[in-house]
Amino acid sequence: MILLQLSAGQGPIECCKAVGLVLKIIEKQCREKGIKLHIVETVVTKEVGCFKSALLHLESGQPESAKQLAESWQGAMLWVCQSQFRPKHKRKNWFFSGQMYEVNETQLDKGVTFQTCRSSGAGGQHVNTTDSAVRATHTETGVSVRAESERSQHANKRLARALLFQKLEATKLEQMTQQEKARWQQHWEVERGNPVRTFKGEKFSLTP
Repeated sequence: MILLQLSAGQGPIECCKAVGLVLKIIEKQCREKGIKLHIVETVVTKEVGCFKSALLHLESGQPESAKQLAESWQGAMLWVCQSQFRPKHKRKNWFFSGQMYEVNETQLDKGVTFQTCRSSGAGGQHVNTTDSAVRATHTETGVSVRAESERSQHANKRLARALLFQKLEATKLEQMTQQEKARWQQHWEVERGNPVRTFKGEKFSLTP
């Protein structure tokens, strides 16, 4: 399973806008390359088209093509643009990041239990009469997620795996010691000084 996490970090709304613009570019690239893109989860803001983060699942008959695309968006990125939200703001450099994860589903499943249950959301008669929702629980930590947005049990199980992996990674970060967090923050600051991609202007044009 290839996952790509896009994040504005602790950045302001302009960084969240950059994540939204990149998401559109990745959707277009996936269509062109025949890669299925599943938006697993997004953390939205009050502004339309702006995201604090987005977790994407890339799926292809040729796994390497999905991995290569995800890897190409890995690292710190920079958008150089006058703020659309605060026109008089002096700052023009907005940082955001991408992180690719290659998840071994078989390995992950060894420590996970799956339960099927009735979906509770909208979706008509199909949703209400079938056990299509899936709850995944990591037995060691007790971390649990529920997926029910897809119509099939198989699709929801795939979604639950991705959600659970993200939640486990977030838990690891929370459990870091202060020293480890300081090293992680320092690494991020260094990365910010060396963006792997730089975009400019309101048209979000990629610079060579």
